[in-house]
Amino acid sequence: MAGVLGGLPDSVLSFAYLVAATLFVLGLRGMTHPRTAARGNLVSAAGMVLAVGITVLWFDILSPLVLLAALLVGAAIGTWLAVRVETTEMPQLVGLFNGFGGGASALVAGAELVDRFGSVGSTAIVPYDVTAAAALAGIIGAVTFWGSLVAAGKLHGLLEGSIRYSGEQGVKLVVLLVAVLAGGYLVVQPGSFGAVPTADWVPVYWLLVFAASVLGVLLVVPIGGADMPVVIALLNSLSGLAAATTGFVLDNSALIIAGTLVGASGFILTTIMCRSMNRSLADVLFGGFEESAPGGEEVDIYEGHVMSTSPEEVEMLLDTARRVVIVPGYGMAVGQAQHAVAELAELLVADGVEVVFGIHPVAGRMPGHMNVLLAEANVPYEQMKELEEVNPTFPGTDVVIVTGANDVVNPSALTDESSPIAGMPVLHVWEAETVVVNKRSLSPGYAGIPNPLFANDNTYMLFGDARESMQALVSEYKRNH
Repeated sequence: MAGVLGGLPDSVLSFAYLVAATLFVLGLRGMTHPRTAARGNLVSAAGMVLAVGITVLWFDILSPLVLLAALLVGAAIGTWLAVRVETTEMPQLVGLFNGFGGGASALVAGAELVDRFGSVGSTAIVPYDVTAAAALAGIIGAVTFWGSLVAAGKLHGLLEGSIRYSGEQGVKLVVLLVAVLAGGYLVVQPGSFGAVPTADWVPVYWLLVFAASVLGVLLVVPIGGADMPVVIALLNSLSGLAAATTGFVLDNSALIIAGTLVGASGFILTTIMCRSMNRSLADVLFGGFEESAPGGEEVDIYEGHVMSTSPEEVEMLLDTARRVVIVPGYGMAVGQAQHAVAELAELLVADGVEVVFGIHPVAGRMPGHMNVLLAEANVPYEQMKELEEVNPTFPGTDVVIVTGANDVVNPSALTDESSPIAGMPVLHVWEAETVVVNKRSLSPGYAGIPNPLFANDNTYMLFGDARESMQALVSEYKRNH
């Protein structure tokens, strides 16, 4: 049915979708650099406003008042989230957004099948391309929705640990087989049997969605926090693929292009994350880090070798330093210490000290987590250096301050072939003259293994909460300068 603009030529709708898709591409290009990321986000948002606006005005989907109310409610929720959610909680919010995108795709694809091919009890010959796209949208969308909910729950601390059980891979395979068989039935039935009652295949679609939902939960519950950046990137990619396949169901070019962009960029990011951890995607999804049993190994490494320090002693080290590298980790995010860390860096730079931030690709709970936190604290983008750029500079560094990071600075990745993180690229902080590690305790990171760095001869442990420790260091530095 035609809406307000439905009387115009179809070419107008196609042109509007093309403009929206172009804005998506330009926005994504802008997001490739921190300086243009905010502008790129606005450009992409403008493209989405255009796509949604033209769709609402073109098609008589619901009454104008109902649509307006829905848009206002959505805008209000989005605004509230943008204002209230802390940057430290951004990973779980991104996970929820991924899930909502996948869930919406599954629901829209199913609703479109019913809407285009009659109500229950009627008959219709459904084209192969539509049923195939709907089946893919249902499977990918449901997996994304429920997998994202589990991921967000883990990131927010509502679900703890990795849930493993005997025969889990077989259970996943059986559930996947049910979803695939339901999808195959959905695709083949119309072409094999001609006009088929809608009541016969609509329930099959929802069976497919149910099986895929179970699969989404089963895929993510065994995955630990160390792999969460990879999972978030993968779910982001899947949400895009779900949107793209739904675009084929709706015959909507803007949705196809936007979904493909998100899917492709998310998969590229997933590949980068896996490479940064020296792990395959299959290992992340079906393997997982094996946690070491606490006890003797940690005692052997740490006992009698750990040297603790204080903010006063660290300040004296900084007095003679000419180059300082700060390595942030998830502990900095939890303690919300980014502002204190940024202030310390600003004080050092004002005294002529070269300060950079060494950012590991998987530090934190999602790709770019540390960059977002530091940008929020107004740390100049030029000071943020990636692993490949900062590693060669550690031998010429006077002091490294590691705040809240663990596995990403663990030398076991290079020295112990039996380690769960063996081969994982890490920051070579131990090559600096002095290393100061700020942690609450000697507890292991997500990989569940001790860190020999803490017992190195040139390492000092600054025990305590990240924000309190960094604020104390800032106060001490100000007092002496």
